[in-house]
Amino acid sequence: MSEARPNPTETPRGWNRSGLPGWTYSSDALLELETDRLFRRHWQIVCHVADMPEPGDFMTLDVAGERGLVIRGRDGAVRAFHNLCRHRGSRVVAGERGNVSGAIVCPFHGWTYDLTGRLRGVAQPRSLPELDPVEWGLKPLEMEIWHGFVFVRFAPGPQPSVADLMARHAEEIAPYQPETLGATDGPFWSDPAPVNWKAVRDVDNEGYHVAMAHPGLHELYGRYYYDEPFVDGTSRSFATFNPGAGRLWSVQRYKKILPEADWLPESHRRAWLYIGIFPNAVVSFYPDSVNFYQEFPVSAGESRVRGATYRLPDESREWRAARYLSGRIDAITAEEDKQLTIWAAEATRSSAYDGVILSDLEYGVKSHHDQLRALLPVVTLDEEPRAEDMAAVNERLATERIGVE
Repeated sequence: MSEARPNPTETPRGWNRSGLPGWTYSSDALLELETDRLFRRHWQIVCHVADMPEPGDFMTLDVAGERGLVIRGRDGAVRAFHNLCRHRGSRVVAGERGNVSGAIVCPFHGWTYDLTGRLRGVAQPRSLPELDPVEWGLKPLEMEIWHGFVFVRFAPGPQPSVADLMARHAEEIAPYQPETLGATDGPFWSDPAPVNWKAVRDVDNEGYHVAMAHPGLHELYGRYYYDEPFVDGTSRSFATFNPGAGRLWSVQRYKKILPEADWLPESHRRAWLYIGIFPNAVVSFYPDSVNFYQEFPVSAGESRVRGATYRLPDESREWRAARYLSGRIDAITAEEDKQLTIWAAEATRSSAYDGVILSDLEYGVKSHHDQLRALLPVVTLDEEPRAEDMAAVNERLATERIGVE
């Protein structure tokens, strides 16, 4: 946006201003590569440990054809598994969240697992060979808990641990004490988006449009908002509040009733901070709450956006009211962004579409695209390869790039 202040890490004028070619937003064959190289091999947020306070509490995550399950054991530990019975592959739990009490019982044939994933029993055991309870237990899933947030990864990938990935933000995030957050009364939210997942991310990765498209956000912090590019898998956006009360009801009330967050540095007590995590997630830190949201592909032209909000520990009525208002501002913004993603995605299928030109203020989009280009060099091509050649062309381009480097 035009009033965003200059950022010291801004890419200088003269950089390649073009975005991704239009075919990358509708290609089924490319989505297959993205599924394997991005969504299976990069860390994905499942929930916060506060969502699973009791033994047997579980959360699930479906993404990229994979089914993840995180569950709290009787010993209090949180563990992650593939949500897949070792017998016939059924889901062992259904739904996004719940409690399985003493054991996990597959709804297909009744195979039973304890809360550590060990096989405890099978139906009609005489009909089967003797099964080792560990070997035939639920398959473990790579998991890391970072400041209370539970991340999983379905296949080995290029990112380090979540802690290493987020290390450059550690000092700024620590005062928010996200590991102490509590779950809110409302459920996780999940919205369909009739667009390619990258169209969702492209809109979210820049604040250039805030002044025009988001009157609420612009009134809250538009004068001081700025983005920083993706560097080694993360990005940062930050804004302190504009002076004055504001005219819109939600913004006016929010500024008026927001208590003093004296555990935060003064610079962050009336400010919003966003940390982007490549390829598809954002964690946002407000004085009154911490949130995350992420988008997943359903098909080449359809996505699902999912997220949750967490409250301060021992939240007072004043802080709860502030959280309600910040959530209201966010919800209005999300609806505004949804329409923008639809219009932008429609354009990529138009005969008049010949690419985009990016402003100097859209380096968040450019740097995200650069990371996509590094992992999937096939997206640098102006024309879409044949579906059956997509993977081979990508491998050839990757090999050529390594040779040049």
